[in-house]
Amino acid sequence: MKKLALVVAGTTALALLAGACSSNDEPSAGPGSGSSSAPAPAGGTLTVFAAASLTESFNALGKQFEAAHPGVKVSFDYEGSSSLVQKLDNGAKADVFASADEKNMTKAVQGGVIDGQPTVFATNKLAIAVAKGNPKGIKSFSDLTKGGLTVVVCAQQVPCGSATETVEKNTGTTLKPASEETDVKQVLAKVQSGDADAGLVYVTDATSAAGKVDKVDFPESSGAVNKYPIAVVKDAPQAALAKQFSDFVLGAQGKDELTKIGFGPAQ
Repeated sequence: MKKLALVVAGTTALALLAGACSSNDEPSAGPGSGSSSAPAPAGGTLTVFAAASLTESFNALGKQFEAAHPGVKVSFDYEGSSSLVQKLDNGAKADVFASADEKNMTKAVQGGVIDGQPTVFATNKLAIAVAKGNPKGIKSFSDLTKGGLTVVVCAQQVPCGSATETVEKNTGTTLKPASEETDVKQVLAKVQSGDADAGLVYVTDATSAAGKVDKVDFPESSGAVNKYPIAVVKDAPQAALAKQFSDFVLGAQGKDELTKIGFGPAQ
């Protein structure tokens, strides 16, 4: 009996020792071990709602982002900022929203469709787009009131339209546009096609269309500078990628690309 007791005791001790060694060799899978944190998605489609004036710069940034994130596709929806906010309010799915002004971003925040705090990443101001060679001899904002001119602008609810209205108020000038468009690219298109003699667009739009239109700068545009904020959309299908893209736009590569066509620094 004594021998049997000694054997049982020895076996128990060995089992306990083996269990202790096993516990030390295997990493814990419990909270705080890091094994429960989900990695960023390796692929998928990132949907970005962006103001129409960001088309050229964001297209370039989208390609750079895709190159740095194999398997990721960046899909853009470019429209007037007010239209994009309406789509988000109506339940449209997107990951990132970049607005051409703070007013429409504020509407999105108040509507509960934005996750976190928006960050301004660039600024922009107006310029006059005219036909190549400026055949009508437009040299100033006040020239747009001359008879015989067909002038087009953005609708008031669109950031470029709101900026136009601000310049009118600041200068005591009243324009009589032939049409009010839903985004700045439509204004530019009418000048390019010859349907309008002049259009109020952003400096960046006129710059990106160099060779197709001429750009007339006017000092009063400095009184209506638009700030461009970016934010992750609430319940974004690709939330991790959305944050990465937002950081990318705010980073050095984003600033370089935006500066190329005339965007100003964040203020």
